[in-house]
Amino acid sequence: MRQIDHPFAPLTIIGTGMAGLGLARAVRQRDPDRQITLISADSGDDYAKPLLSSAFTKRQTAQALVMRDAVEVADALQARVRTHTTVDAIDTVSRQLRIGVESLPYSQLVLATGAAPRQPCTAEASRHSRVFSINDLDDYRRWRGVLERHPGRQARVAIIGAGLVGCEFANDLQAGGHRVTLIAPETTPLPRLLPPPLGRALGEAFAAAGIRVRFERQVTAIHDTGEGVALTLNDGESLEADLVLMATGLRPRTALAEAAGLAVSPAGILTDRRLTTSDPNVFALGDVACVGGLEATSDRSGNAQHHGLNAMYVQPLQASAKALAATLTGTPTEVSYAAWPVIVKTPLLPVAVLPPRQAPQRWRIEGDGDDFTALAEDEAGRLLGFALTGRCVRRKVELARVAPPLLG
Repeated sequence: MRQIDHPFAPLTIIGTGMAGLGLARAVRQRDPDRQITLISADSGDDYAKPLLSSAFTKRQTAQALVMRDAVEVADALQARVRTHTTVDAIDTVSRQLRIGVESLPYSQLVLATGAAPRQPCTAEASRHSRVFSINDLDDYRRWRGVLERHPGRQARVAIIGAGLVGCEFANDLQAGGHRVTLIAPETTPLPRLLPPPLGRALGEAFAAAGIRVRFERQVTAIHDTGEGVALTLNDGESLEADLVLMATGLRPRTALAEAAGLAVSPAGILTDRRLTTSDPNVFALGDVACVGGLEATSDRSGNAQHHGLNAMYVQPLQASAKALAATLTGTPTEVSYAAWPVIVKTPLLPVAVLPPRQAPQRWRIEGDGDDFTALAEDEAGRLLGFALTGRCVRRKVELARVAPPLLG
């Protein structure tokens, strides 16, 4: 009997984070027979990355966060999963991946390589066992192991960076009984999400709970003290800590794509609204993708300007995976993002934010104490986004209904 070929080409996905695995699941739901290969630089375990910043208080080990290991993932998806595998190069002409001395052909390729932590300062090599960035489950596993081995189980932890990750870890570690110092160059926490009055309320809630805050400061050096580390700040202050957590933002992992000749920008790999890159056989998804970035306009000098969106949050990722799965299984679909608020995991002061896509003309702020509503408005008074703290967080659904979509 003649074998009938499957109508769609085998699919290769680089990355097994929430984006890569979410796409594989969505494709499998639409097509039970498609050949899928997943390539992971780490263990390939299936877990929810957002839970890392609240796992310590819940006494969740790294293993407790694993929903499926790589073997179970492969079995559930009927896919080939290659773990601890680094792709060295992409040849878009011959459609091959270079992995060491091996050449692996692909038909359609999805880059779901995520983002890597930014490093604002360097630490001595001897301090690498005390200076951490937590960006995946393996990072958390190492961090948790060192933290639990600390004498007395109460560590002095310096967190560099007061963005989303820094604030969530500060809250989590403080609730777990550790002594936390939060250091950031900005005047208030969550500077990209909250207008200053709301940021000050969060900073005051942290300070009232015993978190030491050092705003408008920068770390210029990290040194070995024999029993811990010393952090030198730009105002001359020296702080001692047992462990340092770098939470200074993420940079999309675009090097592999750029070396292959794909269009990239600081915001990620440029794609159209169907997640297609500048090569029609290569797609990008998740934290590495700048969606809509291939749609360029010209400035006054005639230079191309790209205005894509990289939304490093769960709901946009899930919507992208669903849309791309449809495209890859024969139904070309453009992705759109609704007005999804970001819920910040800081129980010391609840926060919900819908960041405006453009700089607002003004923030209209109401409230006092810890309870604030801040509405981002344009020149005509139209709502562009919002930020809520304390009891005002309950308004998030009401406001999201009248806010513009993140990507319409």
